Amino acid sequence: MPKPPKLKLNCPTCKKTVLASNEDFPFCSDRCRRIDLGKWAMGVYKISSPVLDPEVLETSLEDLHGDNRER
Repeated sequence: MPKPPKLKLNCPTCKKTVLASNEDFPFCSDRCRRIDLGKWAMGVYKISSPVLDPEVLETSLEDLHGDNRER
């Protein structure tokens, strides 16, 4: 029986290949993990879209559907 393929990715910091069995996965080392954490802390990474509260989203959808029904 063939062996299942090993999960491997590139380290997000230095782009080296990292196997899932590595203790620092998905990073290749603790150093790369800390560099990535530092980038988050300094605000280098940003979430591209706003996070909406589910209640606010539900109210917005109700308002949208209410506007369409009135027409």
